[in-house]
Amino acid sequence: MSSRLSKLDPRKLFVRTRFSYEKLPGGDSQNASPSFTSPIRFRWRNRSSGSDRCWHWPRLSLTKFILLVAIAFLTVSLMGTGMYRRHRLREEEEEKKVQRELYHWEHFPRLNGFYSGIRNLVPYSDWVSEQAFLKTAEFNGAPTKALPNTPKPGKEPPLDPVPFSPYPDYNSYEYLQEYSPVRACYLDEEGKVDLPDVYAYPGVPQNMTDPFFGSYQELGISESVCFDRFGRLGPYGYGFSREEGGLGLSGKSESAGAEKIWSWETKVDYRNVDWAKAQQKCFQKNKIRFDKNALTEDGKKPDPEKKTVPRHAYILRTWTGYKYSEYQILTLRAMINELSLKSGGEYDVHFLVHVKDDSIPIWASDEVYQKTLQENVPEEFWGLATLWSEQQMRMYYPEPFPNNVFNHAKAPVHSVYRSAHFALQWFSQMRPEYDFYWNWEMDIRYTGHYYEFNTQIGKWAKQQPRKGIWERSSRYYIPEQHGTWKNFTDMVEEEVFQGETKPVWGPPNFENTGMLESPPEATPPTTYTADKYEWGVGEDADMIVFNPIFDPNATNWVFRDDVSGYDLSLPTPPRRAAIITVARLSKRLLDLMHTETYKMRHHMFPEMWPPSVAFHHGLKAVYVPHPVFFDRNWPLETLDDAFNHPQRPQDSVFGWGEHNQLGSSFYYNSGFSAALWRRWLGSRENSEGGTEEEENGSGRMCLRSMLFHPIKKETGAE
Repeated sequence: MSSRLSKLDPRKLFVRTRFSYEKLPGGDSQNASPSFTSPIRFRWRNRSSGSDRCWHWPRLSLTKFILLVAIAFLTVSLMGTGMYRRHRLREEEEEKKVQRELYHWEHFPRLNGFYSGIRNLVPYSDWVSEQAFLKTAEFNGAPTKALPNTPKPGKEPPLDPVPFSPYPDYNSYEYLQEYSPVRACYLDEEGKVDLPDVYAYPGVPQNMTDPFFGSYQELGISESVCFDRFGRLGPYGYGFSREEGGLGLSGKSESAGAEKIWSWETKVDYRNVDWAKAQQKCFQKNKIRFDKNALTEDGKKPDPEKKTVPRHAYILRTWTGYKYSEYQILTLRAMINELSLKSGGEYDVHFLVHVKDDSIPIWASDEVYQKTLQENVPEEFWGLATLWSEQQMRMYYPEPFPNNVFNHAKAPVHSVYRSAHFALQWFSQMRPEYDFYWNWEMDIRYTGHYYEFNTQIGKWAKQQPRKGIWERSSRYYIPEQHGTWKNFTDMVEEEVFQGETKPVWGPPNFENTGMLESPPEATPPTTYTADKYEWGVGEDADMIVFNPIFDPNATNWVFRDDVSGYDLSLPTPPRRAAIITVARLSKRLLDLMHTETYKMRHHMFPEMWPPSVAFHHGLKAVYVPHPVFFDRNWPLETLDDAFNHPQRPQDSVFGWGEHNQLGSSFYYNSGFSAALWRRWLGSRENSEGGTEEEENGSGRMCLRSMLFHPIKKETGAE
């Protein structure tokens, strides 16, 4: 969500730190009042048309003279008073900035290992994280203000980039024993334009910063490689000119060694690519992988003994008037190529476009529909877009939605702010052929490979047991503090045992009316204590989210009471929430959400609705511990206490304690994420970074796989 605390002054949410966090709208006080930009000029009369001029003082009576003096005095007084007031106002504003009490985390030392460049690359076996280096230096009494990041101007990276492929070996004997063959896909209809590869460096810059939350190793995501902007985005048009079909964004970038990827890679003329046609053809060539009733291209039936592969809809939530930056286009191309085409059709990428003007009858005219689409989506993605509007949702999910507990947003129930899930539910009913639906926001970026990330977190979630899953998913996993995942699991179980709240085990019993029946498979096969972490292992998760799933009633999160459709004479149903609506949802969960909405008239705020429906019906939901970084070196116990064990509800990091998230790489209000992303692109931020600094130092940044949110502005070495 782009904004949550609608009643608060956004300027008060901006925290001054040593990083240049993105300024929020209205934050420039210099534009609040006018200022004089030129001196007052007296205009003298020219009494002669020739070259000789004769100047005269104007003739004034005593009365007029006194009046003129009085007016001049009054004008000067008003100007002086105004200027003085503006001066005092500026002084007071500066005093407030100086006197503001810093948040506790602002006292922690800044981490700089993110900016260790590709000239500092070392094999992963030789890598020492920034935190480990600082800890060792402090233990030995050595200075810790600077990392051993010796400038190496002009020197090429010590390692060469290599193609990065996380896909199974589709031609191997082992794969073909289990699955139908994968037929290669192309960017053109003739099958002549090969799909581009992504390139990574087989190492990590020495003293690169480690994540505080999550684990590459636990999720099975490559931790021993890093991605620079040329290897990651170059093949999608970043690294070559517009005349060649690229976007020509790399001309001013530090680029030592970057040309090596063209030893293997062919430049694609993206002016001729129709992504929708390429995606559809790829699926048609491989449809027997997903449907045992389909026929091969030569009309034969598939082998009934072969396993089928799940299908995913990867849905990008966009809107009319959205400005697609050139860096955004590179990201979109990467998603389609890596998720859909190179996987043999496992994913379909869709653009779900919100038509903000309700007066446009997109459902009544094909001509209006196409005109609206083509005016608001880049041409190469036209065939991937589906339009919807709030007016359409009012007809699909008609009023009433009675008995609202508290509408903090003061917005209609069908507004996208309160019901972003309506369009997703509707889409899942119109396109029911998918097993999973990814709800993806336009302001997310990822330095790693999309297929590796999506596939590995899905596999990890599938292997998670049901026992303790809601309790584990309510906490941040801090490996350096909690140890292994098993140790973390045991710790959470002990906390639950020592606590007063009963663990979640199947659909919860609560007092309210009009509830739907839960799926029979959601009933636990044994008691909680009898289960040996077996139930749920091998079961696909119905919901995967990227921030913890918390009990909003135990926090002061502002939208915790935006609940409608339940009996107000009874207690409000228990519920769960996960901040940021980004998630993978199963068809089963979306069907329940849809039925609860149209049949029962139940409704909750978007970040609370999918987790609460999954909770009520005993479905499998999980927070995936992906790596999250911080800009400052938090003490681990302090980090654990702040994020996992707040002393009071109002201290929760999902309420008034959200300031703790400002320095993280993934949260709705993070400022560090955007600054770090732009530095990786080559931009100069807060008088740091940029081409000159990279060329005179250790080179351009090379980050491991990292998920960024939110990214509202993108600039590179321009």
